[in-house]
Amino acid sequence: MAQVKEKPKPFLVEDYCKGCGRCVSVCVKGCIAFAEEINPTTGVVPVVLDLEKCTGCGLCIDACPEPYGLRALEAGEDYELQDPAKLFGDKISEAPKAVEIPAKRVPLPKTEPLVIKGNYASAIGAILAGCRHVFGYPITPSTEGAELMAKLQPKLGGVFLQAVSEVATVNHMYGTGGAGLPTMTFTSSPGFSLMLEGVSYMVGAEVPGVFVNIMRGGPGLGNIAPEQADVKLACHGLGHGHSHAITLMPSTPQEMLDLTILAFELSFKYRNPVILMADGYLGQMTGKVQLPDHMTEAGIPAWAVYGDLNHRGNLISSIQLMEQDLETFNAYLQKKYESMKAEARAETFMTDDAEVLLVACNTPARAAKGAVQNLREKGIKAGLFRPVTIWPFPVEQLKALLPKTKRIVMVEANAGGQIENELRLALSLAGVEKLPPITHVRRFGGLLPQQTEVVEHVTSIVGK
Repeated sequence: MAQVKEKPKPFLVEDYCKGCGRCVSVCVKGCIAFAEEINPTTGVVPVVLDLEKCTGCGLCIDACPEPYGLRALEAGEDYELQDPAKLFGDKISEAPKAVEIPAKRVPLPKTEPLVIKGNYASAIGAILAGCRHVFGYPITPSTEGAELMAKLQPKLGGVFLQAVSEVATVNHMYGTGGAGLPTMTFTSSPGFSLMLEGVSYMVGAEVPGVFVNIMRGGPGLGNIAPEQADVKLACHGLGHGHSHAITLMPSTPQEMLDLTILAFELSFKYRNPVILMADGYLGQMTGKVQLPDHMTEAGIPAWAVYGDLNHRGNLISSIQLMEQDLETFNAYLQKKYESMKAEARAETFMTDDAEVLLVACNTPARAAKGAVQNLREKGIKAGLFRPVTIWPFPVEQLKALLPKTKRIVMVEANAGGQIENELRLALSLAGVEKLPPITHVRRFGGLLPQQTEVVEHVTSIVGK
């Protein structure tokens, strides 16, 4: 009489289990249930097996969508964990080594200056930097940049997509930047807040992208007038985790163009988002803008997930499930942030012998520059220090001016002294313990410091 062979019972490989629960629902004997703890390797809750009542029907194995998550184990058979890369045999072809397609420099004819808004200047700068993929959601006072892109990009073979929200916008940018293509958005303060989760993902996945934030009054919806209240957000609040991005602060329509071009260069240099922040007046302000003598035709970086044969082996991801791996990656990010300090920029005006140093960015820097000239006429040795990058803060340039400086006056458009806080933090981290007295001229809620206010303030403190 032939011996009846015992039906094989299932064996679970936890690392392959997706926790979908299909096997739980088909088991009529109740031998399968969800575990109580997350598997740290996969990040999901696997199932657990209690085979005391198992009949070996095999329904759970048939229901498992993940190959080798559940498999049949013959009686007495030892199970050996297999390499997932070899489960389906040899690959048809190995991915070739990724190829770098370099960007091209295209000469431009000399042109007469344009007289345009700051928002338009930034849009033109992005086009000249090779950007052909723009996503956005209209929000005042930045909308003109998106409107111009909507008109020009289709004529240039590019794309402008009005996304359904700011959250969608940043995720479109993640996909486009991950493909190695220059991408950008125009937004304003509340909209930028909504993008921060995606910005953090882009930092974690090392995806480039340019965010032009035309700051307006807050908190909440606030108003559409100019403010500088997003400095803290850009310098220390770019989503969860250890996220930083070079943040540029233009003060003229010309710089709106020039620094937008620079933003794309830096974004690809460091594989990281770059923020350009201007106040609402600067976005709307009309000024003379000279175009450069060349433009850029974008290439495809070797790391890009472009979807072609030459880049098929690449992967973009911000997931590091194991604690040791995430710590190692964050240590790498810290080194990259340290290297970004080489990009710190500042402009000075009449600082060679300045005893009163005004510090200002964006449109308030224009008022501060006029105040310096008025104060010089009054015999007060004033000068202007204008950070062009607010992160990283140009602390070395500032330190060089401190020996002659008797007073620092912060001129800014926010209630909490956010630029002053960056100055103090940068000097503290640079080991500068003794500072000149620091005072400030602040307006907020959509009002900017006026030149006369700065002059009156400096005159009063120097008199004392």
